[in-house]
Amino acid sequence: MLRLRYVLPILVLVLAAAGCGRAAAPTKGDVIVFAAAPLSGFQANGGQTVVGGVRLAAEEINRAGGLLGYRINVIPLDDESDSDVAVEVAQQVAERIQAGDRVLAVIGHYNSGQTEAALEVYAQLPLVVITPTASQVSLTQQGYTNFFRINANDAVQAEVDARFLVENLGATRVAVLHNDEPYGIDLAEAVASELEELGAEVALQRQIPIGPPNPAPDATTGAPVYYPDEVAAIRESGADAIFYAGYEIECPYLRYDLREIGLGDLPFLASDGCFLSATIDESDGAAEGMYVSAFAPSPKAIGNESWIRAYQAVEYRNPDTYSVNGYVAMQVLAEAVRQAGSLDADAVAEAMHEITVETLLGTINYLPNGDVADPSIFIYQVINGEFEQVYP
Repeated sequence: MLRLRYVLPILVLVLAAAGCGRAAAPTKGDVIVFAAAPLSGFQANGGQTVVGGVRLAAEEINRAGGLLGYRINVIPLDDESDSDVAVEVAQQVAERIQAGDRVLAVIGHYNSGQTEAALEVYAQLPLVVITPTASQVSLTQQGYTNFFRINANDAVQAEVDARFLVENLGATRVAVLHNDEPYGIDLAEAVASELEELGAEVALQRQIPIGPPNPAPDATTGAPVYYPDEVAAIRESGADAIFYAGYEIECPYLRYDLREIGLGDLPFLASDGCFLSATIDESDGAAEGMYVSAFAPSPKAIGNESWIRAYQAVEYRNPDTYSVNGYVAMQVLAEAVRQAGSLDADAVAEAMHEITVETLLGTINYLPNGDVADPSIFIYQVINGEFEQVYP
């Protein structure tokens, strides 16, 4: 879990290194780190939060003399939340390597579907891949030796979320809904299985389309209705709690509809894909009281305003929820390079398996398959329009 006792010393060291190293400019040229995420379309905000964290970490490293004397050049790549586009993005990376560019790594992708698609290309390339947020369990079961993540996988999330529903919220009959992407489908199945092991009943399992819904006016009030069939099914199921596995592009509208039919007080826990400010901002106030699980602390929870100000100076905007993940991914990559004493992909990947790094996410070290050895799950509740940590 989050070790705040480590956070302040880390920030002091990082910022001190940045300040003390200003005169020691990198001298050996550039090394490229691609940051692959949705930067346009309906998930652009989420992707941009990750890229911002990567940029901040790279900026601090460059100010302190670079990485083994090389300047880190962060190049964003837009996968548009589309797996076919993600493969095209991966092929662009391959072309840059074939052209002789010095490419160290890809930090990405943001979603599990795009990560899975792109990995088939990345696995053939001399680089390291670190996802900051993709959680599908199967990603680290393919035998890739150059792939890592800095977040928990969905097996961990499912266990924590199911236990929170039963033990903290007192749920006995849970409606489990999910979007129609592999991430949502697999996580919902895992949560349903965990709930049953805990003695709770799955009152309903239902799929909804991924992406922003098209509302229709209510026949009586004229107010927008987004998921009429789904919320009616939840009412009929007699569920005493709801779990939703999906993204911030669906979650606020589902929550809004539940409030409108009088189920707004039903305990509602959403998955990590909803841990973005848009879940609150787009809900017309309906997000108040809901819970969201997450792979990162809120930027406000890291305990140091200096980090937030540093982010604002680089990005000209406030950090959002997964800015921390992008930052930590770059931090872990840099430490592996230092330990390897080389930019060689095999050497860096080998060092990744051996490192122990204290980060804003706590201690990061790795299992042989590239999963984090001791991953963290945080649960937040929306209180007064803000995410407030309630677990652990």
